[in-house]
Amino acid sequence: MRTVAVIGAGASGITAIKCSLDEGLEPTCFERTDDIGGLWNYTESARYGQACVMKSTVINTSKEMMCYSDFPIPKDYPMFLHNTHVKRYFDTYVDNFNLKKYIRFQTEVLMVKPTSDFYKTGQWTIKVKDAKTGKEEESVFDAVLVCTGHHAYENKPDFPGLKEFQGNVIHSHIYKSTQGYEGKSVVVVGIGNSGGDAAAELSRVASQVYLSTRRGSWVFSRMGGSGLPLDMIVVQRWLDVVINVFPAKFIAWLLKSSLNKRFNHKSYALEPKHSPMSQHPTANDDLPNRISCGSIVIKPNIKRFTRTGVIFDDDTQVDNLDHVILATGYVFGFPFLDKSVLDVKDNQIKMYKYMFPPDQVRNTLAVIGCFQPIGALMPISEMQCRLATRVFKGDVTLPPKEEMWEEIQQKRDMMASRYVKSARHTIQVDFINYMDQLATVNGNRPNFLKLMLTDPVLAYKCYFGPCSPYQYRLQGSQTWSGARKAIVAQWDNTISALQTRPLGLKQDGSGAMVYILIIAVFIIAYLFRFFFL
Repeated sequence: MRTVAVIGAGASGITAIKCSLDEGLEPTCFERTDDIGGLWNYTESARYGQACVMKSTVINTSKEMMCYSDFPIPKDYPMFLHNTHVKRYFDTYVDNFNLKKYIRFQTEVLMVKPTSDFYKTGQWTIKVKDAKTGKEEESVFDAVLVCTGHHAYENKPDFPGLKEFQGNVIHSHIYKSTQGYEGKSVVVVGIGNSGGDAAAELSRVASQVYLSTRRGSWVFSRMGGSGLPLDMIVVQRWLDVVINVFPAKFIAWLLKSSLNKRFNHKSYALEPKHSPMSQHPTANDDLPNRISCGSIVIKPNIKRFTRTGVIFDDDTQVDNLDHVILATGYVFGFPFLDKSVLDVKDNQIKMYKYMFPPDQVRNTLAVIGCFQPIGALMPISEMQCRLATRVFKGDVTLPPKEEMWEEIQQKRDMMASRYVKSARHTIQVDFINYMDQLATVNGNRPNFLKLMLTDPVLAYKCYFGPCSPYQYRLQGSQTWSGARKAIVAQWDNTISALQTRPLGLKQDGSGAMVYILIIAVFIIAYLFRFFFL
């Protein structure tokens, strides 16, 4: 039996163990902490090289879109999960599939390098250290799945005068809760998801919060029409086709108009120069309310620090400042990996499908979870693991390295043309597009012609409904018998936890007219493309 080393027992690592077992491989997972969950294993104190959510963090993707493809989240869980629910889901997943016995906790991986006969065997030497005893040991594995994520190492900009500032300065990696910030003056630097969340919750206890942003940002809500999850509404196959049919500028205009209906980004001093399609979404339901009541004041980038405050690019100044929180993102890397295997520079990484180093003579190492999805991470990591384990077995053959390098360059060019230049925008993927790419290579992308002929109701729900992870368990390798039932029930499961008071009201109709309008828009889009482009 082929052995697989799994590095990390977070969201990617636990599904890597399961996928290895599904393919008849023998996994050993090395986890440096004493528990599973990675980023979602909340701890009161921050650890170097170990990402962790804030105490109040709620995930931005809905439960039906973020679950593993053969393990639905329970109906009684809320629509959007607090980090404690996410951790509980992971614990249940591990217990259900009996995965914990494959994990070596408090074991740090120090080195991963090819064996001397790698060209022949494809094997890897791994050196680990037991955190309790300090003992180091080496083992040889047939394959490696690196599941350490990309939120480990703080990105700290060096502002002029920062060292002279007498207040408290931390990175958002260290920030946990509002405790200790009561009645204080706070500047939060950065308007990504962490910065927005920290600013919003601090604004309820601090004397004043200033949110400093270099470019501004388009701010999305987690919820769409009728209070349903936005991701379930927009991550649909028919809509993905329409978006790609219409000109990008037209789609960007529509999206901008939609976002400004919620609140006018220019009036709130948030509007950036770039389009909403050129950034990773910042999701925050509370931010505009906190700005509108003055609890948060939006400011430009920091020009320099003084001993007691900051001066912004517009020469306005905040004095008597108590705290600065740098929500300035992360740099990622793999310090245990030899640079000849994989080298990361400026958050740029060169891997086929963001997984495989293209120059390896044996494709026996894959990096899992090193991407920034517009959508949920967990099902994509799972799909990566499903593909990687079949590559390790020899059931799937990757293209020649020349083709891999060509695709890598194409993706880098696309990234540069679409997104604002930023360390945040180097590993972006769109949910449907990337999942379909992986599933095509792995042989489990849904075949809609076959579905239409064999199960038209299911085909309809898959194409005109949310592109949930269950779709990738319907056909091909590694199918799951419960996939159809899960797809049919996904809307009911989404709102089930909200049904806490009997109303005695009749359900609305099936919404057939809505779908007729959708099909009409689809046809118009194609005609527009044909006649005017």
